[in-house]
Amino acid sequence: MTSLQISLLVFGAFTVAAVIGFNVWTSSKNAPRQADFELKGVSQDKTDNASTELVEPQLVSDLGSLPLPEKKPFIDPLIDAITPIELEALVSGDAILAALPPTRRVGTKPFSVEGLNESTGEWEAPLAGRRYSAAQAAVQLANRVGPINDIEFSEFVIKAQAVADDLNGETVFPDMLDEVARGRDLDQFASAHDAQLSFTLCAKASAWSPGYIHQHAARLGFVAGVIPGRMVMPGAVQGAAPILSLVFDTQAAMADDPALSAIREFTISLDVPQINRTEAPFSMLRDASKLLAQAMDGVVTDGGGHVLSDAELDAIAADLEQLYDALDQRELSAGSPQARRIFS
Repeated sequence: MTSLQISLLVFGAFTVAAVIGFNVWTSSKNAPRQADFELKGVSQDKTDNASTELVEPQLVSDLGSLPLPEKKPFIDPLIDAITPIELEALVSGDAILAALPPTRRVGTKPFSVEGLNESTGEWEAPLAGRRYSAAQAAVQLANRVGPINDIEFSEFVIKAQAVADDLNGETVFPDMLDEVARGRDLDQFASAHDAQLSFTLCAKASAWSPGYIHQHAARLGFVAGVIPGRMVMPGAVQGAAPILSLVFDTQAAMADDPALSAIREFTISLDVPQINRTEAPFSMLRDASKLLAQAMDGVVTDGGGHVLSDAELDAIAADLEQLYDALDQRELSAGSPQARRIFS
């Protein structure tokens, strides 16, 4: 073998090694970032063979420790069309429950019935074993689908009358035209003062795995949601709407091997009317987005690729304060039971 042949072989081997090295480096660079795994099951006895098991970080939600919401009547004259049901005598909660229709909706609007508790003198959803001196039925005037219409009001009358007949009660219905007009007015206000904010976090370089997103979000207080690919930041009251929602690709979360799923963006959202302003939800949205972007090497955008500046975020915060004031003046304060029903 001549020196030229040897040189060519050496050069060829070097080239192959360089290509392999470059491919390995590129693959490593483009691979989604992984969560930090913990070692589990390491034997403490030095005489035994130490065994390790890689375990994906687990998110634990202690929602049971949150306080329960204050119990208030569900029906509200501010947002409901109501018909009283006069009863000839006391009726049991069992009787009212048996008289309720199979579906608690009238078209796209919630339909509800309450009883006046004989013992407490308070309105409540009927419960078995209790006795009630009066009842009332109601239909919600508006929600995010739109205002109540003539057909829905007519269906409400039919359902409420059927409940009253089963209870041997008498009903007095409000004027349909007046209630439909109230529904339109309420819907116009709600449509003009609704706000659902979403920020999109985009990876600058390497993509993220679901575990990587989970790990960083969990450090800020997010917990796993019911739907794969969704995490929530719980509110201060059990059963209330989450303050923030974090959503990424559901298919990536449900993949056979999620660690191989490459996610380049996810969203963090705030449903403004659902959360009380005293919880400073926009500040939480802003801070969470900024902290996650810093920790995960990403940027905060408006979803259209535009990177949001501090000045733009300050402007959004100022606009939200005006929206909160308007909701307060209409007695639909953000986070109130009335607002949560209308903006749903």
